[in-house]
Amino acid sequence: PYYVDMNQNLFLQASLHSSDQNLTVFVDTCVASPNSSDFRTLVYELSKSGCASDSTYSLYPSPRSDIARFGFNAFSFVNRFPSVFLRCELLVCRYHDFPSRCYQGCVSRFRRNADS
Repeated sequence: PYYVDMNQNLFLQASLHSSDQNLTVFVDTCVASPNSSDFRTLVYELSKSGCASDSTYSLYPSPRSDIARFGFNAFSFVNRFPSVFLRCELLVCRYHDFPSRCYQGCVSRFRRNADS
């Protein structure tokens, strides 16, 4: 466990360990839950499809393509939950494959009105 104060800035890093030097990593979706084994019942969305859902969530520059850096302000789920657990989905793509999902950044889907 990592202990932090409320609203403290948390900085995280995800590293890809591979012998293939031609890969890049991208943070797609991150959610938080008070339960380490249940990320469906009570969750808080930090990012989805590469888009920030929380105003404090940010991606940060990385020194290498196989490292993704991001951060947000620490929070809690009402006082009855002492811990917050994260689950993040990362994508691995070929380095400099610009049409790949890793290079598209934030992808928001818009709903269309269904006319009769």
